[in-house]
Amino acid sequence: MMSTLQALPQIETLLQDESIACWIPLISRPLAADAARRTLRDIRTGSREQGSPVPAGEDIVRSVGAACAAVYARRLKRVINGTGIILHTNLGRSPLPEAGWENAGSVNCGYSNLEFELESGKRGRRSGLVPELLSVLTGAESSMVVNNNAAALFLILSALAGQKEVIVSRGEQVQIGGGFRIPEILRLSGAKLVEVGTTNVTTLADYMGAVTEQTAMILQVHRSNFALRGFTAAPDTRQIALAKPDHVILCVDQGSGVTMEELPGETPARVFLSRGADLICFSADKVLGGPQAGCVAGKRELIRSLIKNPLFRVCRPGKTVYSLLEDVLIRRLNGEDGEAARITRIPKDELKKRARRLVSGMGCPGLEIVESTMTTGGGSSPDETFPSYSIRFNLKQKPEDILALLRSHNPPVLGMISDGRAQLNIAAVDPRDFGTLKDALRAVVQAEEQCML
Repeated sequence: MMSTLQALPQIETLLQDESIACWIPLISRPLAADAARRTLRDIRTGSREQGSPVPAGEDIVRSVGAACAAVYARRLKRVINGTGIILHTNLGRSPLPEAGWENAGSVNCGYSNLEFELESGKRGRRSGLVPELLSVLTGAESSMVVNNNAAALFLILSALAGQKEVIVSRGEQVQIGGGFRIPEILRLSGAKLVEVGTTNVTTLADYMGAVTEQTAMILQVHRSNFALRGFTAAPDTRQIALAKPDHVILCVDQGSGVTMEELPGETPARVFLSRGADLICFSADKVLGGPQAGCVAGKRELIRSLIKNPLFRVCRPGKTVYSLLEDVLIRRLNGEDGEAARITRIPKDELKKRARRLVSGMGCPGLEIVESTMTTGGGSSPDETFPSYSIRFNLKQKPEDILALLRSHNPPVLGMISDGRAQLNIAAVDPRDFGTLKDALRAVVQAEEQCML
């Protein structure tokens, strides 16, 4: 029997229903109440303006539960990465080593010596071992960390090139991600952009011909996922370093965070500095495999100037980042690979075995194991792919429906569409997740069986 608008349940009554109350610990009572409020508002609007029938009580409860589920879907949660992109920018970039949370947990769940020197008993510098570790890793005189690489570049430009000229090749004035444009960052920092060269060719003479007394810096920028092919030419860092005047700082925005790893098409931070770069900045949460942070390494006097700049306080990280990054840097110096280097080195035969383990026992010929490729992502090695295997869904269900069903699993499973078919690339899937991933595959198989009825 249809209820009337006057008989609609109160918000508090809905929140006491078990199927809605279970969402309160997950999304908070205010957001659950808001979901109920929006549901009742839509019912009233539909009834008054369109003459829609008022749902029964159990249907209202079901609608509120669905609204709460939609809110919960936006909460940060762990997902299974079947996209074939290791450092997926939208999926949190590099996973952190689980063991690193042990020490970080004790540091963050209690008091710590974040800005306190235990030996002297006096106030100390916020950083822990990070600057020292980062300097050893990159071969720099000194190092520092801010909260992301965009902040690192902005601080460098503002502190060292404000109101002065910065020379950038036209081919390196890229946009990274959702709106990080190199020319705009220069403008906002107060630096004056001086373009040199063309999109595909910039010569040493172009750089040197643009240098004036007002030139503070030559900036080399990693193009991230953008790559130039065909006829291209540009001087390397060593050539620029040898030719530039002493008053001009040579800075490299490396972006991807390759420090010592050997990734095709990537130059490690250590190499840039050994070739004469005065400063280099890069992300900690990409190839390095750490938390989100911007690393800056280079000449001691330049790092000192950055630390003294008031903007550094705006950009500095907290104890969570420092404690996690400290652990990751120690691991790198002890020879452990980051996630990108580790996964790209998994033998192709091993990946095929993993794919077979996932589809075994499914009893569905529509789950096909196919050769595929993976990429590092995170703006690194944009022209390079590595061999992998994928599970391709040759089913009657639409590819979009298959991916939506996988995303609704707990934890969500993310795949992609290739050649008109839904696929799961298993390169970045942790073998410890195989059990839950097989459950997700069974759900797809069961949905296919329903389609066949």
